[in-house]
Amino acid sequence: MKVTIIGSGNVGATCASILAQKDIVDEIILLDSKEKLSEGKSLDISQMTPITRSNTKVWGFHCDFSKSRNSEIIIITCGITRKANMSRDDLVQCNMNIIASVTKKSQHLSPNAKFIVVSNPLDIMTYICYINAKISRFRIIGMAGILDCARYKYFLSKKLNVSSYDIQSLFLGSHGDTMVPLYRYTSISGIPITEFISEIENDILINKTKKGGEEIINYIGNSAWMAPSISIVEIIEAIIKDSKRIFPCSILLKGEYNIHNICLGVPVVIGKSGIDRIIELKLNEKEKYLLKQSEKQIQKIIYRLRT
Repeated sequence: MKVTIIGSGNVGATCASILAQKDIVDEIILLDSKEKLSEGKSLDISQMTPITRSNTKVWGFHCDFSKSRNSEIIIITCGITRKANMSRDDLVQCNMNIIASVTKKSQHLSPNAKFIVVSNPLDIMTYICYINAKISRFRIIGMAGILDCARYKYFLSKKLNVSSYDIQSLFLGSHGDTMVPLYRYTSISGIPITEFISEIENDILINKTKKGGEEIINYIGNSAWMAPSISIVEIIEAIIKDSKRIFPCSILLKGEYNIHNICLGVPVVIGKSGIDRIIELKLNEKEKYLLKQSEKQIQKIIYRLRT
């Protein structure tokens, strides 16, 4: 199993480190446009593997896409990262050409690869990857909902003083301010969330979740990388093990949830082929309305890109 990570910054390198420690792939290729960055990061990770007792080989290269040939999974983390006072949408014009270019190069060399897109704005970049890869939509996975759920579980566990491990939750829609929390589908060890917290109180935690990435940027001046990286590895592991895990991921929708030709986060089943299937939930009127607002936001940005 060969995995290529495009972008050796904080997210890409940390993802490679966590993945190497798990010892579930044979080879990891790190690529970056910045000279010597991938080489240095890969060497550091490689020198860690004797301690973690991993046999995974990690190699870094400067812009040499030929080294990615025949990868089974390609992770796209490259592009401009969000800074203070920037929204995810501010990154659209900066990153769309980068994502289009690396997608074409990667797909040509690895025609059977599954793509995991991490670059922001996530749903738009997943769409850019899809239209440039020209492969099945089920092989293009946008990683966002796992991270959103993790942030929410953390805030909820602090509020209720319970283990985050016992919390089950789900988010739909875009990765950003119009994400759609599913209060009805949230529980703690099978006990409905309504037994613990009101919907109004929960909405406060949802707003903290929406601003979770922004809060980190305000502290350190850069986007988060630890939680996003391990979220990526969750998807990779589900593909490798064909474990049929259910995650909220961004995928091109073709009528599911009455949404057409944009990428949005919905629950999907992950297996060896990428996304096995999309799960369509029976949403109530409020949830439908919120998902429609999320759709409108993404449609507006895509319309600007087309004109």
